[in-house]
Amino acid sequence: MHSPLTRRGFLATGSGLAAATVLPGLSGCSALTGADSDPDTLVVHSQLGTTAPGSPTYLAALDRFRKENPGLKVKNLINGDDLAQVYETSRLARKEPDVVMVNLYDKTLAWTDVGATVDVKGYLDDWGLRDRVLPQALAEWTDAKGRVRAFPYFATNWPIAFNRALLDRAGVEQIPTTGDELIAAARKLRAKGIAPVTVGGNDWTGQKLLAQIIQTFLTEDEARHAYTTGDFGSRGAREGIEYFVTLRDAGVFADKAQGLTSDTMTTQFNTQAAAIESAMSSALAKVPEKVARHTEVGGWPLTGGAVHDKPTILRTYTLIGFWISPNGTKKIDAVEKFLRFMYRPDTVSRFIKESGRDMALRSDTLSTDFPLVAAAQRLGSTVSQALLPDVYVPPAAAQPLITATSTSFTRGTSAAKVRAALETAYRSA
Repeated sequence: MHSPLTRRGFLATGSGLAAATVLPGLSGCSALTGADSDPDTLVVHSQLGTTAPGSPTYLAALDRFRKENPGLKVKNLINGDDLAQVYETSRLARKEPDVVMVNLYDKTLAWTDVGATVDVKGYLDDWGLRDRVLPQALAEWTDAKGRVRAFPYFATNWPIAFNRALLDRAGVEQIPTTGDELIAAARKLRAKGIAPVTVGGNDWTGQKLLAQIIQTFLTEDEARHAYTTGDFGSRGAREGIEYFVTLRDAGVFADKAQGLTSDTMTTQFNTQAAAIESAMSSALAKVPEKVARHTEVGGWPLTGGAVHDKPTILRTYTLIGFWISPNGTKKIDAVEKFLRFMYRPDTVSRFIKESGRDMALRSDTLSTDFPLVAAAQRLGSTVSQALLPDVYVPPAAAQPLITATSTSFTRGTSAAKVRAALETAYRSA
């Protein structure tokens, strides 16, 4: 969707006239009142602080940081899914926070390029923190021009969770590893009144699972091409879409999956209304103990002709990172203190132990109180890895792709229409 004023221009120019036009419409957003020119006040804008996994640990970390640095105030601003939009508006007014904690996804993919945030490569080296970062994480946060977009922090394993007790009740003896076995398991589960695979077919969880299934027949390079260009016309992409449609129309997914969300997915699995879900680490950490103790994690089942030799999972290191804004460079000493504190091994360990978070940083700490998170970490080479397309999808196509996802999960939609919906998401962007 094109607008007379592109987002690149919107962020890059940021004229006072434009700010005066846009700001009143978002005057209730916290970030707009959060910027503070006081050199002794660090302003941090985060998605942590409410119900997001890791929020209690983060707030406790802030308290410890304040006690250790009594001369430095920290103002903590919180937004959820609208954080990127709120940040961009505050940047337009040149009142943006100093540090932003958000994923590398959608709008944020363009921030470094348009100067909304700065390249942190020099800071990472000057502060001696590069060796703390896992190499895979550093690679994912580095753009094509060699700039490091932010300080990596959270990662995730994204396996498939199978409720073994529900499978047993339905007479499913083995965890499904092939499409035929998954279809057979779905029929048995439905016969017992149990939903098979629950998924947020109306949001990002469905988009990710759809991408994973399509990649059954795509190499990593082919998947990167498809999600960068929006060209799903290759033989592998078409076969992957057909495989998805076959599973969907065989009843593998929960009823009315096209209207479900990540919240309903989590509820269905955690209340044992559904037997299987695609769950990232943060969701695995929320599985109640009584369900977790008879849940196993593995990969998505394959079918004949797949390019992978083992069931697939997703992994990524691009969850919440620490971005530095242009305003933050004016208080860089305070930013350095904050980043050094957040990268400290004891701080990182608490996120792993208390919140079950996977980290993009080196640590020997295990998620002992979150057995499914730990089990996912141990999957290693027993599964194959599909490409998480987030950093390859053009920002303008991200939301249209989610709309296309809902269409894809609607029973009866042909493979041709699924492909057309995916490609239209790119053309309309």
